[in-house]
Amino acid sequence: MLQPTCLLLTCLLLSSAGQNREDALRIMSTTPVIDGHNDLPWQLLHRFNNQLSLESANLTRLEGTHTNIPKLRSGRVGAQFWAAYVPCETQNKDAVKRTLEQIDVIHRMCLRYPGDFECVYDSEGIRNAFRAGRVASLIGVEGGHSIDSSLGVLRTFYQLGVRYMTLTHSCNTPWADNWLVDTAAEKPVHNGLSEFGKRVVQEMNRLGMLVDLAHVSVETMKAALSVSRAPVIFSHSSAYEICRHRRNVPDDVLRQVNETGSLVMVNFYNEYVSCSSKATLEEVADHMDYVKRMAGAKAVGFGGDYDGVPSVPEGLEDVSKYPDLVTELLRRNWTEEEVRGALAENLLRVFQRAEQERDAMSREAVAPDDVPIPFQELEGACRTRYGYPDSGERPRLLPAGLALALLAALHL
Repeated sequence: MLQPTCLLLTCLLLSSAGQNREDALRIMSTTPVIDGHNDLPWQLLHRFNNQLSLESANLTRLEGTHTNIPKLRSGRVGAQFWAAYVPCETQNKDAVKRTLEQIDVIHRMCLRYPGDFECVYDSEGIRNAFRAGRVASLIGVEGGHSIDSSLGVLRTFYQLGVRYMTLTHSCNTPWADNWLVDTAAEKPVHNGLSEFGKRVVQEMNRLGMLVDLAHVSVETMKAALSVSRAPVIFSHSSAYEICRHRRNVPDDVLRQVNETGSLVMVNFYNEYVSCSSKATLEEVADHMDYVKRMAGAKAVGFGGDYDGVPSVPEGLEDVSKYPDLVTELLRRNWTEEEVRGALAENLLRVFQRAEQERDAMSREAVAPDDVPIPFQELEGACRTRYGYPDSGERPRLLPAGLALALLAALHL
């Protein structure tokens, strides 16, 4: 009797797996995934200098990347926050110019492939793109160094379509600490956010721009969660207790995420998933389970970080694999409502809340913040001081290591 029993169990398991897959595709046919972070624009810069006209840059058959149009279609991607990322080495140099170029290339993606991408600017635009069968394309600026400590630049970015900004990348700004201060690599400068940093968050609230806390220090996370009137996002971060990497979100912050109705969009980078060079799809699902348990099902999203990381888990090799992860969540007895939430509805709720706070601040007649950062809090020597009184103040010196590196470069 043992052999027939084993055969029956095998058949039941296969039937269940097939049903989960069918259910995943059915759910995603009306609720496609909104992913919080994709670095394809960086690949377009790095490989093609943003020349979309090159045949090798054709996104319908682009090779050597996690992302192209056929893969997005296979992955049931309905909306993507494309990262307008420029490295920390641009800080106090050409960060604003470089960021504008990355914003431009995202807009040109929509112009060049109008049947596939639709640049949108609000939550309703995402839903409209879903109905039209196009990938809603949104812009996230990855790193506060991109605004060069200027609220005017922040507002201009919003006018150009930017709908979230990550407060730091892997470097401090003159107003916020990054995640490396929680390691031995760097020391805290602001213990979270400076007073100007808090005003950056408040101005983002006034605009309706999402505050993104991926890459920031734990104290910056806590400060922003306390200051922000709207829920915040972690566009590509995972759970610290599953993988104790400082890019991930610790339990006390997950509790704040729950209290504020915020969102953690789980990252797929192996080092943040398993704290090693290899990881699996199932381990990503472990992070999603953990965020759900600690912060609630409405706090979970997808933040793959595709094309911005050197390694991704087995089973999640590119953007075509999202249905496989959804299948795994269903196998783990996530309800259809929970799955639809993680796919899209949770992000749409947070986005709508940000829009509602924007509208409330407009009704309250909250004016744009036009008080600049104090001149002495800026960094770098190559600055004019138009508008600032000439009181003898000077920008802060660069960190010693960076200053030495620049001096050495001058002698090359």
